[in-house]
Amino acid sequence: MHGLMQEHALTLPLILRRVERNFGHKRVVTGRVGGETTATWAEVCVRTRRLAAALDRLGVPRGARVGTFGWNSQRHVELYLAVPCAGRVLHTINHRLFHEQIRYIVDDAADDVLFVDRSLLPVVWPLAATLAGPRHIVVMDDGADVPLPDDPRILDYEKLLAEVTPIDGDFSIADENTAAALCYTSGTTGDPKGVLYSHRSMVLHALLLLMVDTFGIGERDVVMPVVPMFHVNAWGFPYAAMLCGADLVLPGPATRPEELIAQMERHRVTFTGAVPTVWRSLEPLLGEHDLSSLRMIICGGGAVDDALSRTYQEAIGIPLTNAWGMTETSPVVTVSRLSTAHDDLDEDARRAVIGTPGPSIPLTELRLAGEDGSEIAWDGVTPGELQVSGPTIAARYVGEERPGPAFTDDGWLRTGDVATIDAHGYVRIVDRTKDLVKSGGEWISSVELEGAIMADPRVAEAAVIGVPHPRWGERPVAYVVRRPDADLTADDVREHLTALVARWWIPEEVHFVPEIPKTATGKFSKRQLRLQRRPDADPAPPSPPSQSAQPSPPPQSPQPSPSPQPSQSPQE
Repeated sequence: MHGLMQEHALTLPLILRRVERNFGHKRVVTGRVGGETTATWAEVCVRTRRLAAALDRLGVPRGARVGTFGWNSQRHVELYLAVPCAGRVLHTINHRLFHEQIRYIVDDAADDVLFVDRSLLPVVWPLAATLAGPRHIVVMDDGADVPLPDDPRILDYEKLLAEVTPIDGDFSIADENTAAALCYTSGTTGDPKGVLYSHRSMVLHALLLLMVDTFGIGERDVVMPVVPMFHVNAWGFPYAAMLCGADLVLPGPATRPEELIAQMERHRVTFTGAVPTVWRSLEPLLGEHDLSSLRMIICGGGAVDDALSRTYQEAIGIPLTNAWGMTETSPVVTVSRLSTAHDDLDEDARRAVIGTPGPSIPLTELRLAGEDGSEIAWDGVTPGELQVSGPTIAARYVGEERPGPAFTDDGWLRTGDVATIDAHGYVRIVDRTKDLVKSGGEWISSVELEGAIMADPRVAEAAVIGVPHPRWGERPVAYVVRRPDADLTADDVREHLTALVARWWIPEEVHFVPEIPKTATGKFSKRQLRLQRRPDADPAPPSPPSQSAQPSPPPQSPQPSPSPQPSQSPQE
């Protein structure tokens, strides 16, 4: 027997109609070169309908991929709506990738047309002659003083919209499993892999972000996605804001720390999210701005540095809240929060809880797997590979006829992260499988070691990699960025660690560097650090190793070992 309920497909036109009819008076603010623009959601929706008509006029086929190289802007929001609602597939592209990766991604996706912010044209145009698919490059003028090529493929966004009549009536996507958006993984272990989201998965993900124990985004919020809109749909923030009618504040190309924090203050932002690198860059400016409107700051893409989180708590009254996910997971899978189990904790302990990935959000499921594939108990101690399942989780990559090695035989995504889960479902990421250091037969967590190093107030950033060792197999090597004017030596780092980690975890090599290399999404690039260790690398490690000392041997009693089998998927 079936229930007698109406059958309505969960598709993005539902979100368009809702924000258009219910919240047309709310704002979308965009930073641009030399200023700022403000529009209402009603105005954005009219322009969205024009853009959909423009796609028809350009002859973009239904189901075709529409590539975007854009900052966080109103025009990018219009693409977020118009492309999937009009039956095409939105393909956001990270302009910070290497040219070879960009070329591969555009060709693999078979993008039919590209939309490019004018300030990003110098990245895209030199590649234009080598791209197989795009018939047009539509330039969105963000105020940058960049010359436009004299080429018939170059079109102007505003002129394109002005020449068409907005599509009237409702957009219709009959099947909620129709592809809506495409993102590619970072490609740290091979070619980037395409993750194809459906209308259903994107609507469900947006709904989940509104839940109280997730982000609790509501109409009264002013949402500012600092995380780029090319990066896993800005973690779903724009669609969540549309669904509940929140004001949306977008940095555009104005992404310098002083510009970001001024925009937060000026528009009384209540909710924002970015990677740790961003929050570190804003730290020196906290005392100069009134950020009292903020109720939640999401820190994703890496572990939360407790020293940094404490600084935010002391300066503006709230710590950083950790969330975890991947391109393959839409991306949000876990969000930290304080449950009744944490009521008796002191302030430092509560902040530490908020700094972990936390429990899974509704509709997503987690499990831990050992080396033999058996499921590991949630005891908060025993590590295993974190695996996830749910309606917002990828089932396979673009181009795969059947799920590859990143997926289990029963369909769960193998994240490649090593984690523990406690009895209340709270996740703690121990490391990436490929970033664990196996010394003397025992595992060292580079993530935990980095956190311990960064707990020293003299340290701005720290990254740890494993390097071969003739006796112990591998040893950890630390790369450390001092805070300005800090007096810090390698011996100081080791002395600081003695009270925080086991003696055999303490690195013999400590390199002081001006900055840690970053990936295109702002995370520490341990791959680049490893490449610098190669004998033929140029440049060599930035500073010579400190005075060597033999590490204390690891304990002889075996500890539970996480699965070392790597996934192909980078943590986002």
